[in-house]
Amino acid sequence: MKKFLYIIMSIIMSSSLLVGCQVKDDSRVKIGLIVSTLNNPFFVDLKTGVEKRAEELGYDVVVLDSQNDPAKEVSNMEDITVKNVDIVLLNPVDSDSAIASVMIANNSKLPVVTVDRAANGGDVISHIASDNIAGGDMAAKFLMEKLGSKGNVVELEGIAGSSATRDRGKGFEDGIKESGFKLVAKQSADFDRTKGLSVMENIIQSKDKIDAVFAQNDEMALGAQKALEGANMKDVLVVGFDATADAVDAVKKGKLAATVAQQPVLIGKTAVDAVNKILKNEKIKEYIPVQLKLITK
Repeated sequence: MKKFLYIIMSIIMSSSLLVGCQVKDDSRVKIGLIVSTLNNPFFVDLKTGVEKRAEELGYDVVVLDSQNDPAKEVSNMEDITVKNVDIVLLNPVDSDSAIASVMIANNSKLPVVTVDRAANGGDVISHIASDNIAGGDMAAKFLMEKLGSKGNVVELEGIAGSSATRDRGKGFEDGIKESGFKLVAKQSADFDRTKGLSVMENIIQSKDKIDAVFAQNDEMALGAQKALEGANMKDVLVVGFDATADAVDAVKKGKLAATVAQQPVLIGKTAVDAVNKILKNEKIKEYIPVQLKLITK
């Protein structure tokens, strides 16, 4: 019996040592990636860009999905601080609530880089994103050219408090300020296609004439387009933002007038390039812009 117990204890100890060896041999640098939601094609592409570039540079990536919930984001940051990552890329749900997430990382001495959406506080090394103000202005100028700077315009906003919502709105509204456009409605649809549909349906019921819609992302634009199509208002020009595959296809088919093309895969790759420099103790800029372009038929 004693001999049997000795054999069992030896096996357990050997297994423990083997596990320990596996941990010690894992020398690859780990990048933590906290994504606002993976229920949006844009952020799936962003994740793909991060993972592809990380693999090229020999880094591992630990991905957590915040499911568009600021509380879940905080929980994810708490989790990632104990997952042995060397640096974290944070794509915030909300720029204000992201302060808590950043401070958790700061308290754990974990370097933070924000991606696509900024955090309104905490110690962040760099922010990688498209120039959202320029993108909003790009949409404004396109509609002004198409409609002769006259008409009734609707704006569908993203998640309240996010930097993308604030900046895209500022770029668009400043862009149409000197025109003859009238902003007849401005409502949030949380960057969501289903909400874009329902919000646009409500606006259609309350407004007699609509000439154009600027949606701060493609998901809302596609929802708005479906609502307009259902109301037999196919002549209304709809402009989105992100250039997701669905939106680009809709532009080709003439259902959307245009989309401001962010390049989420490139944003992800650029973020990992920034991480690479940080880990090598090289200096990087506090804000690294990623190029935009307008996609039309």
